[in-house]
Amino acid sequence: MVEFFSTLQSYFSVELVRNAFIVSVFISVAASLLGVTLVLKRFSFIGDGLSHTAFGAMAIATVLRLTNSNLFVMPVTILCAVILLRMNNSKKVKGDASLAVISVTSMALGYFLMNICNVKANVSGDVCSTLFGSTAILTLTPSDVWLCIGSSILVVLVYIFYYHNIFAVTFDEEFAKASGINVNLYNTMIAVISAVVIVLAMNLVGSLLITALVVFPALAAMKVCSSFKKVIITASIFAVLTSSIGMLISILLSTPVGATIVLVELAVYFIFAIVGMIKK
Repeated sequence: MVEFFSTLQSYFSVELVRNAFIVSVFISVAASLLGVTLVLKRFSFIGDGLSHTAFGAMAIATVLRLTNSNLFVMPVTILCAVILLRMNNSKKVKGDASLAVISVTSMALGYFLMNICNVKANVSGDVCSTLFGSTAILTLTPSDVWLCIGSSILVVLVYIFYYHNIFAVTFDEEFAKASGINVNLYNTMIAVISAVVIVLAMNLVGSLLITALVVFPALAAMKVCSSFKKVIITASIFAVLTSSIGMLISILLSTPVGATIVLVELAVYFIFAIVGMIKK
């Protein structure tokens, strides 16, 4: 046990490891809060579609050799989030169809460009790292860290100050409209927050595993809680717990960060499911 803590202390004496751990916790909390709303509104498909879109945008940014890819990836992903939301509300093209069109096209375009342009020697390795997470989480710059922390705190503040309106829009849009709440504005805000969180989380778990980061905490909390407020709080605790354990395992055993966190979330989710069954 002493050797374990000594090894852990040696790792956390490195600033890059501390930054990765801090970022993973903050991003997980933001994703969990967002996930509760998306799951209850049946918008969880947006997370999957936007993660694929972000991959395509990142590939384009790589081809263009942009120094800060987020300056390109973030606006493109936000635009696609709003488009997905509008198409989901459309009577002609529903959410699942728009998701298929945008996500598959983005993935295909991104992989096509990275192969054709040959901007990097190991294209397959770069693509795999982008899809499933990579060691980029351990090479974050101070500006990246503060961007993640600031964005996560902003998400938390939005949920605190607009809790009642988000609650109304989440459960009953017709009632929200009758109460004078601008439903379109809040849906757009949710879509924009989704895009921001997903772009920031790509370095943590990769574009293909982001959906788990958004959905698992919400589903687990719903297994044991019955009120919206309790679900939000429990989902946040679940996210912090699983991301911390996943990061520790990844650091100590040198396993892939994204896959490790998702597998830890899956294991803890089953525990919550069993507790929920016992409560019922």
